[in-house]
Amino acid sequence: MPSLSEAYRAHPVHVQHKHPDLNSLQELPESYTWTHHSHDDHTPAASNESVPVIDLNDPNASKLIHHACITWGAYQVVNHAIPMSLLQDIQWVGETLFSLPCHQKQKAARSPDGADGYGLARISSFFPKLMWSEGFTIVGSPLEHFRQLWPQDYHKYCDIVKRYDEAMKKLVGKLMWLMLDSLGITKEDLKWAGSKGQFKKTCAALQLNSYPTCPDPDRAMGLAAHTDSTLLTILYQNNISGLQVHRKGGGWVTVAPVPEGLVINVGDLLHILSNGLYPSVLHRVLVNRIQQRLSVAYLCGPPPNVEICPHAKLVGPNKPPLYKAVTWNEYLGTKAKHFNKALSNVRLCAPS
Repeated sequence: MPSLSEAYRAHPVHVQHKHPDLNSLQELPESYTWTHHSHDDHTPAASNESVPVIDLNDPNASKLIHHACITWGAYQVVNHAIPMSLLQDIQWVGETLFSLPCHQKQKAARSPDGADGYGLARISSFFPKLMWSEGFTIVGSPLEHFRQLWPQDYHKYCDIVKRYDEAMKKLVGKLMWLMLDSLGITKEDLKWAGSKGQFKKTCAALQLNSYPTCPDPDRAMGLAAHTDSTLLTILYQNNISGLQVHRKGGGWVTVAPVPEGLVINVGDLLHILSNGLYPSVLHRVLVNRIQQRLSVAYLCGPPPNVEICPHAKLVGPNKPPLYKAVTWNEYLGTKAKHFNKALSNVRLCAPS
């Protein structure tokens, strides 16, 4: 996946990498203290509803997913065919990685113009305060970085990542067609999905996240509100709550972990492809003082140089295209400059 790395290199994000060991802090530093005035990050949810949980074995799964995408921009899935043992393995990789000493993790630090490695979230540069989290991004093979982290037994960690990537690719193909089917889009209509429509040439990044226990969680932020620059994101979270999605008119809603469940977020590129029918979901992560939270995000996009635009079947005389055509590479550049206003930046006209 070299071109995805090239896209990140072309749009470097300068963030502070040498941050303190969050596990050792007894008080919340000023640099990590968020206030209501700096960001609307603690608006309570106005609804008891939550993101739908959909059984992929349900014969009505496509219709249920269509409704979830339109109304939430997110949903959870069960019976997704990813073995629980593999989910536990990838969580173990994250737990082991983030428990390494700071100086060891810094050996695999992401460079300012790099795509992969250890460091703060790329969105950090858009906010005046730091986020109570640490991350590790994998684009392609993690071999080089894992050798630095685990010189003796890096192979077993690489093997787990490879197996997880292969399993996610299969799930992406299944989910994409379940989402596109209800829009009337067929395998013949999307040439870049491949001759068999398996989305084998999609590009992806794997993001491991750790949210350590926090001495003052009400004034901290694990990951600030953002949308993903993807087609879709598949998230595995351990059994600790923290993820919230924003529902228009309903405020922030917690996405409680479901046993063996995976969270699916609609990304900006699927928002464009669906001509705005499937809104990309604004989401954030809160922290707590009792238990560390871990998550693994599989961020999936099209081949980097394929143009994504509102699909022809979703436009017409009374439904003009709302967005101009853009490649993932181009969109990552727009996102690096305009962050959460990136979609507005590629909009042709306002929705009716």
